[in-house]
Amino acid sequence: MGEHHYYLYIVTNKQKNMLCIDVTTNLKHRIYEHEVGLIKGFSKKYYTHFLVYYEHFTKVGEAMERESVIKHWRSDKKKELIESTNPTWNFLNEEIKRKL
Repeated sequence: MGEHHYYLYIVTNKQKNMLCIDVTTNLKHRIYEHEVGLIKGFSKKYYTHFLVYYEHFTKVGEAMERESVIKHWRSDKKKELIESTNPTWNFLNEEIKRKL
């Protein structure tokens, strides 16, 4: 049985002032869905199409628990998390498309 892949990720809008946090099993495809506006609700309304942070998990429960924890953080703590691996808030969409 192969290893499972789950990704907690954070996307933002062009102005970098809105954050959307979610979990997926296919980060490359999910980023595509964000880019073309297939993700309904918050993401579509605020144009959160740009990946700025992600974490990889092999257990869905761990990914979901991490998502729940981060969603309850204040904005400044979420920004600190992003900046811990992406200090200049580079959009990682193309990197993920090449990497995964």
